[in-house]
Amino acid sequence: MHTTFLAGGIASGKSTVARLLHERGAWLCDLDQVSREVLEANSPWYEGPNPVLEQIADEFGRDLLDPESGELDRLSLAMRAFASPEATERLEAIEMPAIKERLAAILTNSCCAATEPALTVVEVPLLDRIEDLLPLADDVLVVTAPLALRRERAQGRGMDAADFDRRVLHQPSDDYLRAHATHVIDNTGDEATLARAVAEWWHEVMGGSDAAD
Repeated sequence: MHTTFLAGGIASGKSTVARLLHERGAWLCDLDQVSREVLEANSPWYEGPNPVLEQIADEFGRDLLDPESGELDRLSLAMRAFASPEATERLEAIEMPAIKERLAAILTNSCCAATEPALTVVEVPLLDRIEDLLPLADDVLVVTAPLALRRERAQGRGMDAADFDRRVLHQPSDDYLRAHATHVIDNTGDEATLARAVAEWWHEVMGGSDAAD
């Protein structure tokens, strides 16, 4: 199984590249989804109460947990955790070890699909946060686009420009992404151009026909 970490800044086109690779037969692992599962009250990964939730409640307030279901009020947590860089760092210090552990289990135990896919693509929102897991990847595919174009795309999807700028500040720079990339796809054109670039990457890295063929 070939494993690719797929990274890119907000509105760079990373999700579109993931979809195009999935259409070719790749199995997708969304690290955002893994992070959500880490914070589930009745996580099958733990016996008894979820220790990650317990740490978050101790750090950010027990009122974040529903008294009956134990479920986390994610919106309230976000408001508290992203109120300052220091609070964000405290949250990451709690949840990132669990996210990394789960991702490593997915990739090393071949439990990412019922049958092993030819290619597993891990969508990575923040590559710098999991740099120590890069040895698990066969390569790192980075999608880039100029900041102004990304802002325009984000606004076209309904995102406020100020919100976009705040999110960018918390993401690794394009220079960082390029420095850690095995391959870079420039997404300044339309989707047809992007699809051709993905096809070129696929045949260079995977060779032969699509996995679904």
